[in-house]
Amino acid sequence: MFKSTLILVLLILGFAQSQAQWVILSKEADTLVSQGTNYIYNIEFEKAEQCFKKIQSLEPNNPAGYFLDAMIEWWEINMFPFSKKTDDKFLVKVDKVIQLSDALLEKEEYDLTGLFFKGAALGYRARLFAQRNSWLDAASDGKAAFDIMTKCYERAPQNHDIMMGTGIYNYFAEAIPEKMPLLKPIVLFFPKGNKKIGILQLKSSAAYARYTKVEALTTLMQINYSFEENMNEAYFYSKQLKTAYPNNPYFHKYFARCLVRMGEWDSLEVHWREIVNRTLNKQKGYDNPVGREGCYYVGLALDRKGNLETALKYLLKCEEISKYIADDESGFRASANLKIGLIYDKLGKRDLAIKQYKLCLNLKDFQDVHEKAEKYIKVPYR
Repeated sequence: MFKSTLILVLLILGFAQSQAQWVILSKEADTLVSQGTNYIYNIEFEKAEQCFKKIQSLEPNNPAGYFLDAMIEWWEINMFPFSKKTDDKFLVKVDKVIQLSDALLEKEEYDLTGLFFKGAALGYRARLFAQRNSWLDAASDGKAAFDIMTKCYERAPQNHDIMMGTGIYNYFAEAIPEKMPLLKPIVLFFPKGNKKIGILQLKSSAAYARYTKVEALTTLMQINYSFEENMNEAYFYSKQLKTAYPNNPYFHKYFARCLVRMGEWDSLEVHWREIVNRTLNKQKGYDNPVGREGCYYVGLALDRKGNLETALKYLLKCEEISKYIADDESGFRASANLKIGLIYDKLGKRDLAIKQYKLCLNLKDFQDVHEKAEKYIKVPYR
């Protein structure tokens, strides 16, 4: 969570807001922006790159095309957060955006194009630093991005694309201290926010912004899922995004997670099966972690229906992928092993069930898995 919070500061009006109402590009370049950002959201990166290279050719001194081009790497990072292979390429592209923005700002201190893209570049760089646990670098870039964002807002307070950034700030500046008290010392260095105003600004951006609509919808989905825990709202936004961008694994995953939290067992089985199949087919962005998650939830759905043998296969596959990923922080491995033990007990395979429960005790505890495993070692699950 820290990577998307320290960066209240992320004011960053989203990658699609390249020109908002006040950035001037040619009509041809403007069309390419819309096409290219849609390609990014639907994970068609090669097509997106072609669009952005054309923008760079048409307007070589405008940071817009370069910033959007950097967002291709950002989405690679977003989809595969544990891989660092794209980091250096992303940082080089961000530096180019800052360089071009500074050139504009040297000519005019309040050049909105320069301010906007420098703030956006710093904000996304801050997000990467936070994701890599470089907190001081993240805080430095984040604060600089906030200062630049403030200048933008002063010049164009009614711009709905800019409201994307102010909405993010207003919401998280109040929400973070409530949700994560340990971060209060960092938040104290920033102006106070207002969650209600932040949500209203994000909704306004989602409804009326020209370029930040998708980013606003994404943020509203994340806020309602993780902070407000309003699954009806989270589902509403995730469904819109999944429908608009059916090949985006990030939106697909959130949509399926909402179904889990809402207890829609028949629907969640269908959609997590689709995710598992896409993982098996190696579709872009559907990697082992999301495949593991899919196996887990399909296994739960089948277990609930009494299809124990098939449920067991999915849960054992979840365990197998977990060992390959070598990551026990998510809790999927511990939870899957406990569920496997419960199914063995229901099948009357007591020896296998006890073996599974003991395995749970050797894994990192997650949601009282150890306590439950110890209980069922003593008394079989019924």
